[in-house]
Amino acid sequence: MRVWLPDRPGALGLVASRIGAVGGDVVGIDILERDGGLAIDEFVVGLEDSSVLDLMLSEVREVEGAAVEAVWPLVGDGQDAGMGSLELALALVDQQSPSKVLQCLASGCNRTTGADWTAVVRLDDGAIAAFEGAPPPGSWLSAFVFGARGSLASGSEPQDMAWSEMAISSAALVLGRQGRPFRAHERKRLDLLAGIADRQLQVWAVGSKEWSVLSPTKGALHSAHPAGMEGIGGGSG
Repeated sequence: MRVWLPDRPGALGLVASRIGAVGGDVVGIDILERDGGLAIDEFVVGLEDSSVLDLMLSEVREVEGAAVEAVWPLVGDGQDAGMGSLELALALVDQQSPSKVLQCLASGCNRTTGADWTAVVRLDDGAIAAFEGAPPPGSWLSAFVFGARGSLASGSEPQDMAWSEMAISSAALVLGRQGRPFRAHERKRLDLLAGIADRQLQVWAVGSKEWSVLSPTKGALHSAHPAGMEGIGGGSG
């Protein structure tokens, strides 16, 4: 559950208290953004009975200045996004080939953010090197990244998309999600995860044929859309 609330002492405790009053168990809190006297917090809440959900939302809205941005069910063990990101970071450094690093990054970021789709796109030729879901064509994604560089400087990034450039690999991680805007803390986590993957790929760069997964000069993947990438994740030579 994402909640807007006044960025003042005690506000977070009041929301947590309202959740507890209806039997909700707060198992994770993530402060996603703080700006202009407001904070956007994400709560992971366990409910024994889903019938009290509407009552819980009503209780939260009773806190002065609080507003609920979004509510959604979690799949799996219900861990908070911070823990999921740490587990993904460990998985990235555990992968045994560049193609597996990229697929781990795409699949893991898609899962931990609840994105509708995620892709790693090469910026030199617009080919998609790994993906999860149904991303737009690689040519569109690479054009988006080039345009978003200017949006980043002006502070006008689209809220339904997030991207992180992988400078060493000349690639970018791009995600899309409807219904829940990407917030500052989430974008920072994605930057860090993309950076870990980028450095892991650099480790593989010396003496590895699979480095061609990102290098078009060495017979890499040439499809600019997922439709032509049935073999991704298993490695290419």
